[in-house]
Amino acid sequence: MAVWTRADKNGQLDLLLRDRWIRVAAELTRETLTLTAEAEATGPGGNHWDYNNSSAGLRNGMSNGNEPGTSPGNPGRGPYSGPDQLQTQNQGGRGRSGSPGRGGVSRSQNDGNYGPNNPGKYPNNCTNSEFGSPGSSYGSPGSSFGSRQGDVPVSLDGSSEAVRKVRVVKQESGGLGISIKGGRENRMPILISKIFPGLAADQSRALRVGDAILSVNGNDLREATHDLAVQALKKAGKEVTLEVKYIREVSPLFKKPSLVADLPWDGARAQSPSYSGSEDSGSPKHCGASSKDRKVMSLKMCFICRNLTMPDLENRLLELHSPDGQHAVVLRCKDGATANSWFTAVHTNIAALLPHTLAHINAYLGASSPAPTHPHLQHIGWLAEQVQLEGGRQQYKPVVMALTEKDILLFESVPWSRESWSVPLLTHPLLATRLVHSRGARAQGVDMVFVTRTGTGRGIESHIFRVETQWDLSTWTRALVQGAHAAAELIKEVSIGCTLNRQDVRLTLHYERGFTVTREPADPPGGAVLYRYPYEKLRMSADDGIRNLYLDFAGPEGEMVFDLHSGPKPVVFVLHSFLSAKLTRMGLLT
Repeated sequence: MAVWTRADKNGQLDLLLRDRWIRVAAELTRETLTLTAEAEATGPGGNHWDYNNSSAGLRNGMSNGNEPGTSPGNPGRGPYSGPDQLQTQNQGGRGRSGSPGRGGVSRSQNDGNYGPNNPGKYPNNCTNSEFGSPGSSYGSPGSSFGSRQGDVPVSLDGSSEAVRKVRVVKQESGGLGISIKGGRENRMPILISKIFPGLAADQSRALRVGDAILSVNGNDLREATHDLAVQALKKAGKEVTLEVKYIREVSPLFKKPSLVADLPWDGARAQSPSYSGSEDSGSPKHCGASSKDRKVMSLKMCFICRNLTMPDLENRLLELHSPDGQHAVVLRCKDGATANSWFTAVHTNIAALLPHTLAHINAYLGASSPAPTHPHLQHIGWLAEQVQLEGGRQQYKPVVMALTEKDILLFESVPWSRESWSVPLLTHPLLATRLVHSRGARAQGVDMVFVTRTGTGRGIESHIFRVETQWDLSTWTRALVQGAHAAAELIKEVSIGCTLNRQDVRLTLHYERGFTVTREPADPPGGAVLYRYPYEKLRMSADDGIRNLYLDFAGPEGEMVFDLHSGPKPVVFVLHSFLSAKLTRMGLLT
């Protein structure tokens, strides 16, 4: 049994949230990886993230299957140009959303920002409001005033502050230079949540954060929805007269939200005893003012990889995929050497947890069904399978491979329940599968892979799997080869009905006794034996790939042609597995 030296490690990394990086303190222990938000980190193109004023509506780096910077689920509206530019949440990228099952959508209040660098998107009510500059967006679950959160709605009545009229003249470029939030649907007035330094609103010296906008050029906004307020401000013209009133009660709206703690992450499922996915079981936890913005993720059955779902030209990125296959955390290190160090440490701890995880899964499956019927797992883990895309392109997709005593099973994610185990993506018999190629030297830009070929009734089915380390490659190749040999000794015998010389016969391959051909139907039991040969008598075997199997034992009957009535490849591959297992047992193969 392997003795693992587990790694404890800590340091500063950058975490990808949507298309921005934030600085986090990373702490690796034997079973968990903890990320704690610290400060902003400079991103590509000079963009940076102002953590103190950012939205928890933003999610972790990616949901599997989507690349950062795309918006499959909630595309923004069309661009808007001119002096009344609408400042949106992305100053350097596009918004992105996912379904609740695949992206961990976080609801946030509606924010509209007015200022420079306008990509031109604004939200629909009751949807994710992902707009406003990265440093000026609000409305996180930790600071929302919606009635669903149980907060008291903000009222315009009862304040001792006077109503003020402010005239703002827009600049040639840059717009008003304010960010707003609220609206009738949120039980809030239209509030100024940020004023951009140096722009028109700031230069007026008459507006401040916390002002409620009561009207725009005489257009009453007291009962306006967020979208109506957005439209009114966009159409206000060059000179804008705002009627405003300061609301003292809005300070809780601008407290620091939680970002890292709200990362969508799902670990082991509740059906499996003794497992928990993360400190909060995958559900968002909204930190209080005195709490650290932290996410604790269990490493059990996670997938650590590099350069898989997003390019890594600088060799600085790490990808950590959740056990449910739905989420991925992307971390950036300061240089390639640091990335290698962190990858090795995390991979070592995940690998060290595999025997414990395997034992628990077997115990769980055994407890949920009678012993003879449940599969006994020999090995399980994540791989990346090569899949074909349109136009002849190829990419790798994370999959879970499980080896039982007899079969290879592939799953989209870790199957924590008996029901999940019963519906794999694919099942292949180990006896009918060969490991035909492995490439273990990782040269620059060359992946470490192994290839399996399985004989089926439709022909040969090939699969290419990528691994992350030499240890992964040797572990999987050894498990597959030894698993096929163990299956040969366990199953011992395979037979198939066929035709030989226009006579119905049964061809039986036995692990110990070799080949037996009996007449069909079998009467008496066991049938009349026509031919029996041990493996060492076999001189030649071949097939036509369609339905015929050719065997030559140098006997008086000459070459025998068996019509199998289906593809011959399964029988050919079983024959290969029996021979390989026997030769290995005899010490002739290692």
